[in-house]
Amino acid sequence: MTFQRARSDEQREIRRRAILDTAAAMLDEMPVADLSLNELSRRVGLAKSNVLRYFESREAVLLELLDDFLGTWLDELAKELETGVEADASPEVRAGQLAEVLSGSLAERPVLCDLFGAQGGVLEHNVSVEVVKRHKRSSHAKLEAMVELVRRHLPEVGDGAQAFCMMSMISAGALAAYDPPPPSLLAAYADEPDLGALKLDLRDALRTSCNVALVGVLPRS
Repeated sequence: MTFQRARSDEQREIRRRAILDTAAAMLDEMPVADLSLNELSRRVGLAKSNVLRYFESREAVLLELLDDFLGTWLDELAKELETGVEADASPEVRAGQLAEVLSGSLAERPVLCDLFGAQGGVLEHNVSVEVVKRHKRSSHAKLEAMVELVRRHLPEVGDGAQAFCMMSMISAGALAAYDPPPPSLLAAYADEPDLGALKLDLRDALRTSCNVALVGVLPRS
């Protein structure tokens, strides 16, 4: 991919989008930690200095991708919850169904989970105050949208919905670091089957995490 010099707002937006789309494609091949600005620049066909005209750092690119992916996921989650949670079921049944849908939806999006995991410790560093403020405003709006989804299907959770949503995303990021296990760990499990009890399946772990979090925030009778 090669570009002429961007001379209009439309051309600049096309170039910004190309950078984001290229970074998204790279995350299908590698974890967030391995995505470098040098490789991103090479693949998008721009000098590193030109990429930095559009995004102040690698982390700024990834924060914007996180915002994009999160918005897309919430749109899809809304549809999944509509079909996966029975409106006339008991609160306990609906809580279990919500946990099942949410955990499955997150497990199918390992890139989003990886970005969640990198958010606090990596992505929110090496960026300006303005970039962080813009990201946090976007994150806050999306958190409110997720809270509304949870309350729509499980109103009994009340004010605990926000804590549940935040902990679900944080847990998704933390648990994603363990799946898939590296080859050395798989070899260890094969050599010593008893160690397999420590092997983590992302979907199962997320289901447990979501269920435990819901139990914690549902009001006591």
